[in-house]
Amino acid sequence: MRAIWNGFISFGLVTIPVSVGLAQQRSDVSFRTLSRETLQPVKQKRWDPQRDVEVGPDETVKGWEVSKGRYLPVEDSELERFAARQEKTIQILGFVELSEVDPVYYERAYWLEPQERAERPYVLLRTAMEDTGRAALGRFVLSTKEHLVLLRPADGVLALETLYYPEDVRIQDQREVAERLKGVEASKEELAMAEQLVEGLARPFKPEEYPNETRASLVEFLEAKAAGEEIAEPEEVSEPAPVVDLMAALKASLAAAGGDAPEAKDGGGKGDDQLSIEQGRLRGVKGGGEGGKSASSSKSKAPAKKSGTQRRRKAS
Repeated sequence: MRAIWNGFISFGLVTIPVSVGLAQQRSDVSFRTLSRETLQPVKQKRWDPQRDVEVGPDETVKGWEVSKGRYLPVEDSELERFAARQEKTIQILGFVELSEVDPVYYERAYWLEPQERAERPYVLLRTAMEDTGRAALGRFVLSTKEHLVLLRPADGVLALETLYYPEDVRIQDQREVAERLKGVEASKEELAMAEQLVEGLARPFKPEEYPNETRASLVEFLEAKAAGEEIAEPEEVSEPAPVVDLMAALKASLAAAGGDAPEAKDGGGKGDDQLSIEQGRLRGVKGGGEGGKSASSSKSKAPAKKSGTQRRRKAS
């Protein structure tokens, strides 16, 4: 693991030397902005619109907007006093029930790795949290910024989650939506059918079965275009109609999922068809038509890398 931070976990009189490494990394396709005429990247310039001149790096200063169009200049030297002290300790503030921490507070995940000869105290802390169902709340400083963090056991290791602060989470929006829904109730029959549908589509969470189909299709398109191949336009997919009769929609969903057959839990049925349908929509192939039937009746697997482009390309 490539470490981006080395320090200690500290709780009570116990200190555990650890390294912090990234647990997530986006793999989105990136683009540069080019001049349409020369196909060369354009450069961004700092521009003073009032003087209509370019501004150099030494001619800029940070500004805080006091009111609309009015700014207060703030020097870097003035901000230094508010920079968090560079500490090498993840200070544990307390332990909480992991289930009490809503995932909406999770910001970014990191892996914690014990440094040499720190394996035993690391495993001790991890096991204690696993057995008690608790996670550790703490603070630590990364790149001069202090973070509220959550340490939790994750499949044999400790994960560190940086958390949003309470003022960062738009709780009021959530409360407004919850207020709108007060007094709205579902009938027992509707609830029973909805629960049956949920159970029929239940499956273990296997993230490898849900690759980024949009990215794969985009890369295939770019590779084909770079190779000078002609690309067919994908088929348009109509928007789903709004639900008018909830009971009818539930019955149709259950029928498409194979009724009340309990074996649907093993991963077959509607769920896999739906994956194939969504893949078809992204790749512009048949399979997303009426009735929710897939072009393939076999169980959905992660698609072969080149299949999307092969289907989209016009016959030469």
